[in-house]
Amino acid sequence: MEEVKEESAGENASKKDEETVEALLFIAGKFLSVEEISSLTGFGAGKVRAALEALEGRYNEGAIRISSREGFYKMDVKPDYSFLINKLASGESEFTKAEQETLAVIAYKRPVKQSLIIKIRGNKGYDHIKKLSTLGLLSSKKEGRTFILDLSENFYSYFSISEGSLKGLKPLKSETDLGLMGKTEEDGE
Repeated sequence: MEEVKEESAGENASKKDEETVEALLFIAGKFLSVEEISSLTGFGAGKVRAALEALEGRYNEGAIRISSREGFYKMDVKPDYSFLINKLASGESEFTKAEQETLAVIAYKRPVKQSLIIKIRGNKGYDHIKKLSTLGLLSSKKEGRTFILDLSENFYSYFSISEGSLKGLKPLKSETDLGLMGKTEEDGE
């Protein structure tokens, strides 16, 4: 872990610093130490503590809070609203591991023939493509006896990424580098 820059105890955090720490806690979804927050943001420990203190004050009212436990911090729902979490937390993710892998191959190879995706992912790939298309994450264009698959505009907004962020992917030696050639247990084969 990187060495944490220590600042004076009276250090103030700007609104932007507070928002950076707030975003980090929101995304992390788990307890983080001041040192971890400092390492991830590049802020000194004093600035992180100042931002956490400001956020704790700001979240004093409402359903969200900044929880602290033995020097670790987390953004959390106040206990009064935990019944809502239990209603939503079914333990299921939005996409199965197999669907995520199929989407990853399409995103990497785009634009790509559907027939190649089926060759890589197996026949369950048809179901994955259908679900991903229904959600508006893929676009397809008929070409001969197959389709050309690509990511739709909705894909980028759905996952909150820019189109340019996918351009820097390193080339693979083969599909096996993705760990996706074999069928997964979820594929049932």
